[in-house]
Formats: sequence, C-alpha cells, structure tokens
Amino acid sequence: MPSLDDVATARLARARDEHLLRVLRKSTRRPGGQVARPGMELISFSCNDYLGLSHDPRVIQAAHQALEDYGTGAGASRLVTGNHPLYDSLERLIAQVKGTERALVFGSGFLANLGVIPSLVGPGDLIVADRLCHASMFDAARMSRAVLATFEHNDLADCARVLETKRPRHGRCLIMTETVFSMDGDRAPIVELATLASEHDAWLLTDDAHGLGVCSSAAAEIQVGTLSKAVGGYGGYVAGSAALIEMLIQKAHTLIYTTGLPPATVAAAARAIEIIRDEPNLVEKPIANARAFTEHLRRPPASSAIVPVVVGSAERALEASAFLEEHGFLVTPIRPPSVPPGTARLRFAFSASHHPESIARVAALTVDRGFA
Repeated sequence: MPSLDDVATARLARARDEHLLRVLRKSTRRPGGQVARPGMELISFSCNDYLGLSHDPRVIQAAHQALEDYGTGAGASRLVTGNHPLYDSLERLIAQVKGTERALVFGSGFLANLGVIPSLVGPGDLIVADRLCHASMFDAARMSRAVLATFEHNDLADCARVLETKRPRHGRCLIMTETVFSMDGDRAPIVELATLASEHDAWLLTDDAHGLGVCSSAAAEIQVGTLSKAVGGYGGYVAGSAALIEMLIQKAHTLIYTTGLPPATVAAAARAIEIIRDEPNLVEKPIANARAFTEHLRRPPASSAIVPVVVGSAERALEASAFLEEHGFLVTPIRPPSVPPGTARLRFAFSASHHPESIARVAALTVDRGFA
C-alpha cells in the first residue's frame, strides 16, 4: 500500500492539473464590504454577510457585554452546563421571525442538518431531495440510513413522480430543499412543495441559510438555517413546533454531544436578529443591489442576493477571478465539486454595504472582458 504522503501528494497534483486546487488565503474583513489581503485592498462580492451586521457597532457591543458577563466559552454541552441564559433570548427571537412555536440553536448550520435529519428519518424511511441541496443535507441523509432519492432542481413534476413511485414502499418520508440555492441564487417553490408533502403524507424541511434576513419565504414544517450569513455571526438553528424541538433535544447528537456556543456569539446573533426584525429598509438592500447588477448585465432581475456568472471551465473561472482582483474586486471562483463539471462560475454575493458605483464598475468589467 502507498504511504499516506504519497496518496496525498498524488491527489494534490491531480487537483492542480485540473485547476481545482483550493488554497487558504489570509483575508481581513473590514466594515463596508472591504477585504484586505497581503498587498491589496479589495471590495468583496464574495461574503455572505448580507447586511453588514458582523461589523455593526450594536452587535459588537452585545458581544462585548456577554464577554464581560459570561466569559469566553460555554464550558460544556448545552445539556450539562453550557446552556447559558442568552440562549433563551436568541431562540425566542428566531421563533418569532420564523413564525414558529419554538427554535433550537446548534453549533452551525451544518451541525443543525446533521442533527435534525437523522433524528426524523432512518432505515426503512424515504428522503426526497432537490438534487442541488447543500452538501450538509446530503451528508445528513446518508447518516440517517434512509433511502435517498433526488428530483431535478426545482422541478415539481419530477418531485411528484419520485413520490408517486417510491413513497408507498417506505414508512416516514422527508422532502428537502433550500429556500435560496447557494450556487444559483434561485428560490424553491415552497408552497407547491408543501402541497406535495401534504398529498403524499410527507414532511417538508427547508434550509433557509441564504434566505433569513434577505428573502421572505413561505413557511415549512421544519425550518433549518444558519446564523453565519445575514445574521453576521456563527451557529445554526431549527425552527418548528414545540414537540419537534423537545424531540430534537432528546435525539439530535450534534446538539447533545458538542459544547455550547460561546456566550458572545449567542448575544451577537440575538442583537442581529432584532435588527433584522426591526429594520425592513436594511433587509431590502441586498436584493436591490443584486438587481442593479443584473440590470447592468441585461439579465432578468435577481430573486436573491446571489447572482452566478457561469464561465464554464475551472481554468476560466480562475482567470476571471484573477482579472477582477487585479481591478480591486474579490469574486471567488466556484469550481467542481461545489458545482457540476463545465459550470464553474463567478458567484457574486451582494450586501447592504455595496455602493452603486462599485456594482456598476464590477458589472462593466465582467461584461467587457466577456465573462458574462
């Protein structure tokens, strides 16, 4: 058997040859959508901090106060001594903005999916998922050991076909989708999927990672999301009925067997959600900026804060990103396996912090160079 280093070296060489090598680059994020990298100052169109709340003084002050009051860490899992008092406020706020009875906070959105999905279904059950669902949802589906079937992206007829074919042979059934798809920026037909779920005796789970604080959407029975994007911090959650939340406290391994979030992180998220709840004008800005960009590109109006510009090959995506970086803009290239082969892209993420001049300039560069 080859050595571990030989295997790793061969895999790295293959990724480099295919223009798929990923590199960690030091980035210092600053207010106003700015990012500093060694030797350069960039305007970022790659951050998911859609409302700029990670640098909002009110959010920072909430974190500072929690540090003073509760220290730096939770000290244990939530079911031991890590369930500090700040969780109650955050979970009430999440339930309020999601329109549910209760909510439960996890360590991240990824951990929320890994905890929730295997708690709902298992061997002998069926999961029907949009084929473009996030990796965490598919990882969780495999962990559950339920039968996994996919339907074509946002294709209600194909979802119905899968349900009609497979649903009768299984016990419980879970339909999964994202509200806003992270690589394409389009939105799922939640109302219609909820109808299909009702017709086929299934539950509907949505991942609202890129929707909360940016796009309103119809409510699903089980709503998973993250606190790391528009909320500007870290953590994940599930929102739903009181019975659902109580059951997950008993069963979700990624809640039971992991240390609670630091108090400052929870306090910052709670303050950010209050701002999202109370300031609709702020919430409207990311999509307005995305639509200004699509107007410059002469495309249909954006339906979320994410606008992909598909360039084809991974090499072409790297070239496009490097060109924009030379002109002061950070637009990270998205390559396989995050997207299918042949669909590498520039993924523009718009925030409330972007200025019209920057949007017009990056759009002009993208068009003039022939990337869009």
